Amino acid sequence: MDAFYASVEQRDNPALRGRAVAVGHGARRGVVAAASYEARTFGVRSAMPSTTALRKCPDLVFVPPRFEVYRAVSNEIRAIFAEYTPLVEPLSLDEAYLDVTGNLRGLPSASATATEIRARIFAQTKLTASAGISYNKFLAKLASDHRKPNGQYVITPRAGPSFIEALPVHKFHGVGPVTASKMNRLGIFTGADLKRQTLEFLVRHFGRSGSWYFAIARGDDNRTVAPDRPRKSSGSETTFSSDLTDSEAIEAAVRGMADEVWDWCEKTGGFGRTVTVKIKYADFRQITRSRTVGAPVRDRNTLRNISRDLLRSVLPTAIGIRLVGVALSAFDSAVPAEPLQMRFDL
Repeated sequence: MDAFYASVEQRDNPALRGRAVAVGHGARRGVVAAASYEARTFGVRSAMPSTTALRKCPDLVFVPPRFEVYRAVSNEIRAIFAEYTPLVEPLSLDEAYLDVTGNLRGLPSASATATEIRARIFAQTKLTASAGISYNKFLAKLASDHRKPNGQYVITPRAGPSFIEALPVHKFHGVGPVTASKMNRLGIFTGADLKRQTLEFLVRHFGRSGSWYFAIARGDDNRTVAPDRPRKSSGSETTFSSDLTDSEAIEAAVRGMADEVWDWCEKTGGFGRTVTVKIKYADFRQITRSRTVGAPVRDRNTLRNISRDLLRSVLPTAIGIRLVGVALSAFDSAVPAEPLQMRFDL
């Protein structure tokens, strides 16, 4: 979907159409969750601090997020996908992989299928979508960004190698700014540069990711589209309006985050065994503390208590804390665990 959250807001509020819109909170500690294309022309991007976004675009309009609305629209779109293929792998509310090798409509090509799906999405939701079509997931993802907004692009097997070779490495899906900078320092600026490196060289400098970079530089990606992917984690976090050093106030915030995670557990029936507390300090240093227990966490107080104990391992603090978060993961039995010892508050 194109600028999904912001586009939903512009659709539902005609006064926002054609304006620079950011979904998020414009307070001093706020962060942009999504930006309209009008805002993006000023350099406003998601995850950007609100103060930075306003400096770049003084006329930026902040709209608080409405995640229930976004989820409802996302469900409408996924229902459309299901009419074309059962092989749908959602990545987020606004993005998914579809394997349309044997599409249910009998359309002659993936391009024709993408065109029809995009038209159906617009007719039903009045929102635009872009599509990338290729012979594997890596290239389809790259192609999906190539004609945004409201477009689609095909990378054929014949065109794949030259497309990759010409692409700057910072545009590779899965190569973040830190990795891209490291590659640049090693003289790797494009896909062609990456392709020239040996597997040994890439593994030496990038560890286990080296073999992945070696493969994608050659257009190799054998991952299948995996429908009904099990959710790996559920989390909640908050950024404070001012840095906190008071232990009681920080604990109260973590307790609130744990309650939000637990509400999700009760709603979905998903219960995990690993609790993680995330802390970001005023100097932007970030740490996490985790504990894995022997059985899924099955009640609110246990989640609260584990989260609190993890937090207390770094309290008291002389450095202000600007953000805390709680996450629950390990929803399957694959993670080694320590025995669970229940706590009783007396």
